[in-house]
Amino acid sequence: MAVQLAVAYSSIIKGVGVVAAGPYYCSQNNLLIAMSRCSCTIQPASACRVSADSADVPKLVSVARTLSANHMIDDVAGIASQRIFTISGAQDATVPSPVVTQLQQFYAALGVPAQNMAHSEITDAGHTMPTVDYGAACAKSESPFIGKCDFDGAKMILGWIYGPAPLAPPAAAKPQGRFIRFDQSRYLPANRPASFSWTTGMDTTGWLYVPSTCATGASCRLHVALHGCEQGQDYVPLDSRPGLFFGTTFVRHAGYAQWADNNRIVVLYPQAVSIPGLNPNGCWDWWGYTDSHFADQQGIQMRAIRNMIEQLTSGARH
Repeated sequence: MAVQLAVAYSSIIKGVGVVAAGPYYCSQNNLLIAMSRCSCTIQPASACRVSADSADVPKLVSVARTLSANHMIDDVAGIASQRIFTISGAQDATVPSPVVTQLQQFYAALGVPAQNMAHSEITDAGHTMPTVDYGAACAKSESPFIGKCDFDGAKMILGWIYGPAPLAPPAAAKPQGRFIRFDQSRYLPANRPASFSWTTGMDTTGWLYVPSTCATGASCRLHVALHGCEQGQDYVPLDSRPGLFFGTTFVRHAGYAQWADNNRIVVLYPQAVSIPGLNPNGCWDWWGYTDSHFADQQGIQMRAIRNMIEQLTSGARH
């Protein structure tokens, strides 16, 4: 989803950090491709077809150029100026490293210079958001997919996107600003089709982290932090023990907020939600469960998050 937003709205997005994901439109609006060629989430696992060229990068580049020419996304020329940081886990069997490599190839093909791209492959990491010391063991690939990897993924992403000057270090061990819960439903497009009454995949509320300096009027930057599958606030594992509920674990512990405080960064945490039969794991739509426009500027989730960005950057206090 981070890649989708950054490609579709490249005129306003400075850079993107991607943890274990593939190129733009990798699924090609096909769930089988999504599960077998862009990830290894298909069952049985032996049906996985991920390889060094399984995403078909030349085709995806062509799709992006066509969508750009048809004004369905911003001019792809804007992508070349973005700063890209990618992270993969060498032990990740869910989204294996070759998928992330093909994401790098996608960006290179669209003109992102080598000096604007950086990558870290974590030797002992599974499918996880890497932190220094929070979460499960780094090699585990399980909910809530946050791992103790002795690697600060949030710091690396924010530092690269907003560099080259280094980030100011946190003044305290815990974030000092405010986590604010807000009504996401007001940002759904007003002209959405009636069929989107319950299949938007958007939760009713989202989260915003506001450092105290930003709350008192300082000019601040906006970072959109998108959770992965099974990381949304209302996701409950189907095989969970009674009382097991991860809630705001990603929002509060992925690591972004602590670096936001002293670096004038407001962090937006939109929230996706599970849809039985369509999206049981509460993923953002990267294969077409909402509709065929999931990856362009007509997509329901794309427009909703763009509306949130517009509200926050307008200076309005709502």
